Amino acid sequence: QVQLVESGGGLAQAGGSLSVSCTASGSTSPFDIMGWHRQGQGDQRELVATITSSGTSRYATSVKGRFTIIRDGTANAITLQMDSLKPEDTSVYYCRARRGPTQYWGLGTQVTVAP
Repeated sequence: QVQLVESGGGLAQAGGSLSVSCTASGSTSPFDIMGWHRQGQGDQRELVATITSSGTSRYATSVKGRFTIIRDGTANAITLQMDSLKPEDTSVYYCRARRGPTQYWGLGTQVTVAP
């Protein structure tokens, strides 16, 4: 059974840096795409950054230039390096992975940015 385990996050001051990591267990085949989403308004989870198995990355406009997603394809693991953090980056960050039509979600990790 595939599980996504997140780590990192925590508290930072505005302008500071944090990183969150995600490792998949129970799967040896590479995922088509892995990424990070964060809790938005209501029940919505907004895309933060994704990276494909071939290394193509995509970022939300709000984080482009500040966040970097890195993938260790051999380990089905990703890290999101977050720099120049803003209070509006405060949220629960969720790891997501997809292989074909099947997607998996982590339980989330809290990121809080103080003004």
